[in-house]
Amino acid sequence: MTARAVMVCGTTSGAGKSFLATALARWYARRGLKVAPFKAQNMSNNARVAAGGEMGSAQYFQALAARVVPDVRMNPVLLKPEKDTHSQVIVLGERRDDLSSMEWHTRARHVWPVIRSCLDELMTQHDVLVIEGAGSPAEINLTHTDVVNMRIAAAARAATLLICDIDRGGAFAHLFGTVQLLPPEHRALIRGFVLNKFRGDERLLAPGPQMLKELTGVPTLAVLPFWPEHGLPEEDGVFDARPTGSGLSVVVVAYPYMSNLDEFAPLRRVPGVSLCWARRPETIAAADLLVLPGSKHVAADLLWLRERGLDAAIAAHISADKPTLAICGGLQMLGRAIEDPCGVEGAAQGLGLLPFSTEFLPAKRYRNGLYTLEGLTLFWERLNGVGFPGYEIHYGATRLAADAGRERGVPRAVLADGAGWQRGALLAIYPHGLFESSAVIRALFGGEAPTLEDMLDGLADLIDAHFPAGVLASLVE
Repeated sequence: MTARAVMVCGTTSGAGKSFLATALARWYARRGLKVAPFKAQNMSNNARVAAGGEMGSAQYFQALAARVVPDVRMNPVLLKPEKDTHSQVIVLGERRDDLSSMEWHTRARHVWPVIRSCLDELMTQHDVLVIEGAGSPAEINLTHTDVVNMRIAAAARAATLLICDIDRGGAFAHLFGTVQLLPPEHRALIRGFVLNKFRGDERLLAPGPQMLKELTGVPTLAVLPFWPEHGLPEEDGVFDARPTGSGLSVVVVAYPYMSNLDEFAPLRRVPGVSLCWARRPETIAAADLLVLPGSKHVAADLLWLRERGLDAAIAAHISADKPTLAICGGLQMLGRAIEDPCGVEGAAQGLGLLPFSTEFLPAKRYRNGLYTLEGLTLFWERLNGVGFPGYEIHYGATRLAADAGRERGVPRAVLADGAGWQRGALLAIYPHGLFESSAVIRALFGGEAPTLEDMLDGLADLIDAHFPAGVLASLVE
């Protein structure tokens, strides 16, 4: 191994691991080092198309921060939840049904050789590896099957940072308890603590950090401020139930297995746009623009919509000819039926709002490309001829029904190869990434959102300002 490794572990999920790892990737890349991200196993329904198939969105963005081409080896195992007790297993970008049905303790033994091989390959090809852990490294009930936390830190001999969310309270206890539960050989890898999401006067923390060092031998290296406007997409769950911003109300339906929600992050920073998430009919009723996002389990999410009366609210919004965008799984929901002859995900009755059906087939479609919408009218007319870089990652082929012409307002194809239609103010498309295009944001909302590069540089600037001089460089020396 030639690379030096820096690892970010957290006291809990949501502590800020992805945030800090992304910032570190850009910080080291700006110093001329060849950097790669790595997360052995990620659990998320946010995925991107990369070389070799699909990978977690967090590592995709970390690769862009590192200024390297995203590669599935950077996230060799991706778990995509389909139920509370079941996840689809993706290994090196491809679906593995044999592993999905396997008991976890057994599965860990099968995926570890793949994980270790990817780690070793990336270490030999880069100067610095920025590694992200998962959850907490002190889950003592899972230590014997660990493939993502301290087993990786030990294999990479990584200088390990432990980050916590101080805004939740209990930060010092979380840090102390995590270190105490680690075995001595893993405890020795912890180089420093990072307090994240701090509000107020840092002087009020004293003498906590010094006392913590006396108890653990580990210094607190940085205190990062609470910064909700950083722009990096959240990996787990919906950003915030409360609306962000003011102006045009963009409402995203937040069904349980919604996927690729990270593509809506730019809307949080567009002047004149209010972004919020809907789990109640009245929220949908208040929308100016309604969005049906992607779904990892279309049948389950359709059932959830019906149980809560959201299906009727969606139908009322569309019937009123108010602007609606349906993406990927959201598009499939609008049809008459989801057919699943091969048992890929599950059949279901659609919402019946567009005259088409979708058939799931075993082969998954992966595509990155430049998409240009044509023939649009009404609210969407301003996007005619605007190209946007997008990606497709889905099962299923969608086709208009033979009797579609009998209905009032036949959907018009606005993208080639059955990738998108419009009827009235409803736009239904397969590619993700529409709102990640600056050209689209300008055309639709007349405003500007900070670019991805601006956001990544901003993360690096933040840690540069809050870590003492020389500390980050010392981690890879």
